[in-house]
Amino acid sequence: MVHSAMRSFGHEQVTHFVDDETGLEAIVAIHDTTLGPSLGGTRLLPYESHDEALEDVMRLSRAMTFKAAATDLDLGGGKAVIVADPEMKDEAMMRAYGRMIDRLGGYYITSVDVNTGVDDMDTVAEETDHVVGTSAGLGDPSPITARGVFEGLRASVEATYGTADLTDLEVVIQGVGKVGSGLAELLVEHDAAVTVSDMNEDAMETLARDLGLETVDPGAVYSHPCDVFAPCAVGGVINDETIPQLECDVVAGGANNILAERRHAQVLHDAGVLYAPDYVINAGGLITVAAEHTGKSREEARRDAIAIGDRMRSLISRAEREGTTVLEAADRYALDRIEGTDDEPMSQVAN
Repeated sequence: MVHSAMRSFGHEQVTHFVDDETGLEAIVAIHDTTLGPSLGGTRLLPYESHDEALEDVMRLSRAMTFKAAATDLDLGGGKAVIVADPEMKDEAMMRAYGRMIDRLGGYYITSVDVNTGVDDMDTVAEETDHVVGTSAGLGDPSPITARGVFEGLRASVEATYGTADLTDLEVVIQGVGKVGSGLAELLVEHDAAVTVSDMNEDAMETLARDLGLETVDPGAVYSHPCDVFAPCAVGGVINDETIPQLECDVVAGGANNILAERRHAQVLHDAGVLYAPDYVINAGGLITVAAEHTGKSREEARRDAIAIGDRMRSLISRAEREGTTVLEAADRYALDRIEGTDDEPMSQVAN
């Protein structure tokens, strides 16, 4: 299974770690290091099977390669998953994980992700230097991630409606974790009409009450009429079943791997829906930890995340010129960087 997955996704290395004493089971997938060392977060989930965990980490690490390349970062793509119930996580497990990351010798640099936070990275840092997203660094990247998603969403709205004014723009946000709630706050600040949905009803109702938002049941979220649908929870939510239900003109959110399959970008395009590639607009987190890795400040990271709006405008223009989807335009730009055929940064590409 591992060898076939590596051939399918084009990975350089996949490492399976097990530590019986702490109950740690982790998979680190390094996709491509052409542009630099691989950097990506560590996701901790109770996967139902080893194959499910492997597929997730392979897809996520490949996306990180494209995310780094499309964001003009000199980094490669990697990701890690820890197979465990979040309740099982403790200091001993994270220390063991840090020791295992250290064995990779800097080939992979880890950081925060689902169910791992700054405190966990502080523990990992006691065992290895190959970690970012610590309290000694730039801290929680989610506010900057949310800002990048907001800027990418606004650029997509401008391309669709001819204005960047978000007043009364109807946005449905699926998932009110740190990024989803941060995006909601920014949209409300710009007078958008926001509706939120989440499986965690308490979190959804609390955010709605605090910000004066509408809510929609998770089972009805796809068919809820809106201008922009913003998935900010799990991946794979845009698929053959959900696309016919959509009542929006733009899909732009902070979740990773929003599309169940790449072909769904074309399906959306054919339906007249603009899809903002998730690995482009949710790159604020990577920008932040990359800034920490290279010694930049949090303010510099924030400025780079704001530039995601211009990056989206450039990609939309390229897609229109080449008659492709925006996802294809983003992929082509990233591949050109990896293959050394495009030395011009996205920020300098004419709109």
